[in-house]
Amino acid sequence: MHRRLRSPFAAVVAVAALALTACGGGADEGSAGSGDSAKPTKIAAMFSGPTNDNDYNGLGLLALNAAKDAGAQVSHTEKVAVPDIEARLNEAVGDGNTVIWTHGSQFYDATAKVATENPDVNFIAEYDGVPKDQPANVWTIDRQFHLGFYGMGVFASKLSKTGTIGYVGGLSLPFSYAEVHAMQQAIADTGAKTTIKPVWTGDFNDAAKAQQFSTQLLSQGADVIVGSLNEGATGTFQAFEGKPEGTGWVTAKYTDKSSAAGSHYAGSLEYDFTKPLADVLAKIKSGTRTGRYLLGFDTGVTIDVSDNVPADVKTAVTEVMDKIKSGAIDVKLDVSKVG
Repeated sequence: MHRRLRSPFAAVVAVAALALTACGGGADEGSAGSGDSAKPTKIAAMFSGPTNDNDYNGLGLLALNAAKDAGAQVSHTEKVAVPDIEARLNEAVGDGNTVIWTHGSQFYDATAKVATENPDVNFIAEYDGVPKDQPANVWTIDRQFHLGFYGMGVFASKLSKTGTIGYVGGLSLPFSYAEVHAMQQAIADTGAKTTIKPVWTGDFNDAAKAQQFSTQLLSQGADVIVGSLNEGATGTFQAFEGKPEGTGWVTAKYTDKSSAAGSHYAGSLEYDFTKPLADVLAKIKSGTRTGRYLLGFDTGVTIDVSDNVPADVKTAVTEVMDKIKSGAIDVKLDVSKVG
């Protein structure tokens, strides 16, 4: 069984969302509108998959439930496909929701379209970067995956004994290219003699393909597999079955997956949307209806390192997170195609 999803910000968020006056630490504010602070917040959320996935959708539900605990009226729809999102958004508008949140950057275009058609409703969308012509009633949460993967580049490079690490992604999208480029930058910045072999399975949830690709990378000399997958992560773990401890490591993304990964698990790049959502809701409630909220190591992101990992590697990971957070390290956003 998986561990229960953790929400380290929950106590703080409950107070912040209840007051609805907190400022988002990662917020790049837009123009203020004529918000009605007396009107109750009624939120509808759209999730691409099941909320019991111990992964991205589960994180969304944690955030939504924290808003509910703070006094908002909430509802959500699971397993929404991209072709169906516009219809679900319009249904949420018709149901009288004052805030509609789409959890996943694949929904941004439809969210912006429906937001433009419904200027009196507030929308929260996710986007990797700065969208063009962002509507005046849309907040974006910029996940900035490249920041986290710079840290993962240091992490994997420090762990590797062969000097070869594998990256296993799902779809070859701009954000996943940025993840690989950030890892390459980390290796170059630290002067490590490490080579990255990136592959994409074509599906974030296909464990069989993830196992196949991970096994191939291991046979090619990789001894660390960095996963950027959802439910497909189990396949990267399975590729290590039967291998002695200490002969390699695997990492995951979004949540703690240690209970499913086995003894080769090194840790995970973890995300928490609870505080970001509460911060954006507070901004909307105070009348600021558009802006950009940046995820980072001080706003919902951390690299959780297993106790099995050598102490010097843990120290290196902590140091790189602190340097990115302080601005001492500038991670470049490079979405150019890899390979």
